[in-house]
Amino acid sequence: MIRKLFLLFLLLAVAGILAVRELERRWQQPLTLPPEGLPLLVQSGETLRAVANRLQKDGVMRHPQLLIFYARWTGADQQIKRGEYLLTDPLTAAQLLQLLQSGKVLQYEVTLPEGITLARAIDILADAEQLQCVLQGADDPRLLQMVAPHENPEGWFFPDTYHFARGSTDLELLQRANTRMMEVLGQEWQGRATGLPYESPYEALIMASIIERETGLPEERAQIAGVFVRRLQRGMRLQTDPTVIYGLGVAFDGNLQRRHLNDDSNQYNTYRIEGLPPTPIALPGRASIHSALHPDDGAALFFVARGDGGHVFSATLAEHQAAVRKYQLRRNKKYRSSPEKS
Repeated sequence: MIRKLFLLFLLLAVAGILAVRELERRWQQPLTLPPEGLPLLVQSGETLRAVANRLQKDGVMRHPQLLIFYARWTGADQQIKRGEYLLTDPLTAAQLLQLLQSGKVLQYEVTLPEGITLARAIDILADAEQLQCVLQGADDPRLLQMVAPHENPEGWFFPDTYHFARGSTDLELLQRANTRMMEVLGQEWQGRATGLPYESPYEALIMASIIERETGLPEERAQIAGVFVRRLQRGMRLQTDPTVIYGLGVAFDGNLQRRHLNDDSNQYNTYRIEGLPPTPIALPGRASIHSALHPDDGAALFFVARGDGGHVFSATLAEHQAAVRKYQLRRNKKYRSSPEKS
């Protein structure tokens, strides 16, 4: 009898050991994943059981019950975070559980180029398929609230490359861009040169946006800033085409005409108004903000495009008129005033 009991106990022990080893083998068995990896989207409110069963259905996981049991036993099933994950080979069930707890979701990126308008920035975000679009245009009340007390959100969003997770919204990304712009503008304003004709950082932002739109060659930013600053200091009108074009909006067909420059109804027409336009006309980058606050000390009061992206700077009207005759009245087919901005 004792011998039979011993044999039974031995058989049970061997079976137990074999069962444990089999469970361990299954637990350490890599998931079946394609060479390029597999995106896994965990929806808000989705349970680990649902995720595991989905992976089994897709042929990725052979034993989902083991993952479900272990996660429930340890409480890990209450700690998974929603988002999109990239499952890469080799990956075991244990490693999958750690990944879902880590929240290390897939990151995408979108670039808002320097010199674009806010409307164009919103269009770019709308084209990012991983972003959720909730904004209703550049005049969305949530954007206006973000930049209050200013009544126009143009210019208040820093152009840069931003990373985001699937399901993020265009509003959330622009909130980050707004925070970044306020940080950069604040830093640059603190280190500004003396004697500038600005009463506030906002006026510097307006100037920076004009510099951004006028600049064809990066090395010319400070020179262009110097021209505009000296014109303001002397009570001269800025007379810059990009502000007129911005004021025309969708009515601009690519051909700026004399009647546009004589239009008193365009509040952005710096050929007619005194001082700065009422708002920025684009999203300026840090280099343009810095130039607006550290303009060149030269004597130039005028500049004209050469046609290769650069400009000729002049200190007198006579010099400027000569440059206009040379570069503006004899344009060749390859003429361009500056690089195209999206």
